[in-house]
Amino acid sequence: MKGFIVFILINLVIYPLLGQQTISKEEALEIALEKNFGIQVSKNNLEISKNNSSLLNSGFLPTISLNGGSNFTSSNSEIAFPGQVLEDGSPRPNLNLDDQESQRFNGGVNLNYTLFDGLGRKFTYKRLKEQYALSELQLRETIEFTIIQLYSVYFNVAQLTESKSIFKQALEVSKERESRAESAFKYGQTNKLAVLNAQVDVTNDSISVLEITQQLDNAKRDLNLLLSQSMENKYSVSTQVDFVSEIQIEALLENAAAYNVSLLKQKQNTQINSYDVKVSQSGYLPSIGLVGSYGWNLNQSPASAFFPGTNNNTYSMSFGANLSWNLFDGGRSITRVKNAKIAVENQKILTDEIQLTFERDLSNALQSYKNAKMIYSIQEKQVETGSYNFERSQAQYNLGSITAIEFRQAQINLRNAQNQWTLAKYQAKLAELRLLQLSGQLLNISL
Repeated sequence: MKGFIVFILINLVIYPLLGQQTISKEEALEIALEKNFGIQVSKNNLEISKNNSSLLNSGFLPTISLNGGSNFTSSNSEIAFPGQVLEDGSPRPNLNLDDQESQRFNGGVNLNYTLFDGLGRKFTYKRLKEQYALSELQLRETIEFTIIQLYSVYFNVAQLTESKSIFKQALEVSKERESRAESAFKYGQTNKLAVLNAQVDVTNDSISVLEITQQLDNAKRDLNLLLSQSMENKYSVSTQVDFVSEIQIEALLENAAAYNVSLLKQKQNTQINSYDVKVSQSGYLPSIGLVGSYGWNLNQSPASAFFPGTNNNTYSMSFGANLSWNLFDGGRSITRVKNAKIAVENQKILTDEIQLTFERDLSNALQSYKNAKMIYSIQEKQVETGSYNFERSQAQYNLGSITAIEFRQAQINLRNAQNQWTLAKYQAKLAELRLLQLSGQLLNISL
C-alpha cells in the first residue's frame, strides 16, 4: 500500500515539476537573508549601534582643535602740531600719513582632555556596548521572524503544489469515468443520467483545479515579495520535508530559557537601565580635565609720527588643569537618579512578565507540535485507507458492482485524505520551526 502512495506522489508531484526551475528551502533562505527588506534595515541599524559603541564615540579620547585668523587694516591720518614752530620760526606743518597698513595673523592648536567626569563616560560607554549587543539580538529576532514567515509562505506554495497535482489527478479520473459512461451509453449499457453525472463531476473538478491554481499563483507572488524578486519570477518548490528527531527537540528545550531571544533582549534592557542609574549618579561627582594650547601671532604695524613700523612675532605654549564640581544643580541630578531607578524596577517587572509569557508560549508550542505530528501520522494512515478503498471501489465500479455515486464518494474521500495529509505535513513542520524559534536554536539547526 505504501508503494501505491509513493507511486501517486511521484506522478502527482514530481513529474509536473520536471523541466521547471526548482528553488530549494536553503536557496530561498539564502536569498531572503541577503535581499529581504526588513533584514537589510536591521543590519543597517546594527551598523549604527556598532559605530555608536566604538571608542571614537566614548568620550575617552581628547579633543584637538585648530584655529587661525588674519586681520588687515588700511588707514589715512593727519597729525597736527599746534603751537609748535620750526627752527626758522614758522609754524610746524601738519603730517599726513596715507595708506597706512597694519596686518595681524594668528594660529593655534588647543587640546582638551577630561581625566575624570564622575564615571559618567565609563558607564555611558558600557551602556553603548550593551546597546550594540541588544541590536545584535534585534537583528537575530528579525532573521528568525523572517525565517518563520519565509517557510510559512514556502510551505504554502509546496502544499498548494501538491494539492494542485492531487486535484488534477482527480480530474483525470473523472474524465476517464466520463469517457467510460459515454461509451456505455453509446452501446446501450447505461442511461444518459450516468453521462450527465460524470460530466457534472468533471466540471466541478475542473473548477477546483482552476481555483487552486489561482491560489498557488498568489502564494508564489507572496514568496517573490519575501525574496524581493519580480512578481513574474517563475519557479517550483521542493515538497520534501525532513523533521528534527524528537530526542534532539527534547535536548534543545532543556536550555530554551538560556537562548530564547525575547528573554535575552529583556536581560540586555535591564542591564542598559542599570547603567543609566550609574550615568545619572555621575552628576554627584566632580569633573577634572587638562587643557593645553600652542599659538603663534604676527602683528605688522605701519610707521607712525614718532615710531618706525614693527613686525612682532609671538609664540606661546600653555598647559593647565581644571576642576569643576556642581555641588547643587537645582535637584536635576537627584531627579534623574530616581527616575533611572524606577526604570530599573519596571524592567524587573517586565522580566517576570516575559518569563511567564515564554513559559506559556513554550508549553503551547510543544503541545501544538506533538498534536501536529500525531495528526500527520493519522492522516498518513488515512491516505493508506483511502487508497485501498479507492482501488477496490474502482475495480467494483468497472465490474458494475457499485454505482457511480459510490465510486465518486470513494474518489472524493481519497482526494480529501491526500490533501489533508499534505496539509498536516507542512503544519507539523511549521509547528516544529516555531518550537525551535522559542528554544533559541532556529539558526543553529539544519532545517
